[in-house]
Amino acid sequence: MTVTPLAPVDNRPQEHPAWHALKDAAHRLRLLQVKDGSVPDPEHHAEAAACTDAITSAVRELAPLFPHDADYLSRTVTAFEAWRSAGFAVPDFLEPLLALQPQLDRVDGLQHLVVFPMYTQNGSTSRLVEAVLIEVLWPEFIGELEAGEYSNALFVPIRFLDFTDGYNTNSAVLFPETVAVSSTPTFTWGAIFADREAARFRRVVRAAAEITRLDLPEDALELLDDQQLTEETFVMWDLIHDRTHMRGDLPFDPFMIKQRMPFFLYSLEELRCDLTAFRESVRIAQDDDASPEARRHARLVQYAVIFDRIFRFSITGSRVRNYDGLGGQLLFAWMHQHRVLHWTDTKLTIDWDEVADVVVALGEQIEQLYWRSIDRPKIAHWLAAYELVSATVTPHPASVWAKGPDALELMGPPRALTDAVLDDEFPLSMFFEALERKMKPVIESTAGITAHTA
Repeated sequence: MTVTPLAPVDNRPQEHPAWHALKDAAHRLRLLQVKDGSVPDPEHHAEAAACTDAITSAVRELAPLFPHDADYLSRTVTAFEAWRSAGFAVPDFLEPLLALQPQLDRVDGLQHLVVFPMYTQNGSTSRLVEAVLIEVLWPEFIGELEAGEYSNALFVPIRFLDFTDGYNTNSAVLFPETVAVSSTPTFTWGAIFADREAARFRRVVRAAAEITRLDLPEDALELLDDQQLTEETFVMWDLIHDRTHMRGDLPFDPFMIKQRMPFFLYSLEELRCDLTAFRESVRIAQDDDASPEARRHARLVQYAVIFDRIFRFSITGSRVRNYDGLGGQLLFAWMHQHRVLHWTDTKLTIDWDEVADVVVALGEQIEQLYWRSIDRPKIAHWLAAYELVSATVTPHPASVWAKGPDALELMGPPRALTDAVLDDEFPLSMFFEALERKMKPVIESTAGITAHTA
């Protein structure tokens, strides 16, 4: 597809009156929808019809600003009209979803208007109508990395221009699998809002460094002062992380979507991908053949992985099967127990000259677990994974799992073992309990954050 870049006069669609009309109509329509996206009450159908008319009119008016999405936007109008004609039953937006292919034109600054009934991860779990204006982030050095050893044809890094209520949350992804469809297609792309990740990181890490009195290296301080630099750093991290889910010695479905298993296994999978990004960044930073921009951002990715994991992941969200939280706890405890991270005299210090080898070693432990588990039964893999985590992060004293295999019902269905895992199997340490109390308002303040509101 040949992409015609927007003329300078047209590159702020978020200011267009039609966009504001679309947002207003979507907001009113959302109030009428139930969890599955339908509008079941016939008394609401007249209002729903007025809202869909407003949405389709706005999409038609905005469509000339997005010539590269002409087919998708045309099918979106058709899908809304079909939904209205069907009496606002469970919506089916399969046809427009199949037409939206942003991964085919990863052009820096290219903009898209996206409108679907969908849920937003870490936001709404209901498939309500959402609309979002986005632009692609594709720096030249990322294009070079992706064209080389880090190919990832599905990866689309983006930033917000504007959005409806479902994204005024912690959601930082736009995934096709969240859209209301009648049948599940093959998914060909996944988009991540690097600007939200970067803005959130900058606010949280700045506060955490002040609270823990951590002296940040000069290049790490650059991340806190430069939103664009941090966005590009997160794009590099996400590029490598995302592709890692499908690569390596994987004894199971890499995304584990169809498998019910203890939450600490999800912790290890997400951490494995992050530590792969860390390890590869260490390699790129030392590669004389890599571009200066790639080497610079590779050094920054290492700070980003460590700080986001230990300062935000560890204490964000509830304590109910919080697998990202556990991954952050594991990284922090591993670094502390290998004496490259110190909490002494109420001051946090990190031995930066030694930290890379220690962090890479944790990634190697997880990869060794995966490699061995290809030859293990499922339950044996679960037990080995628990042993890896609990060797570093202390389980709850009431844990049955912590008592070892003899305390578990190993002859029953695997579900019983999953149910035996406590919701908070690995509670926060005293350090993190204290840090959470001070950091909670900061973390809560990042809901809905973008580059413009950081």
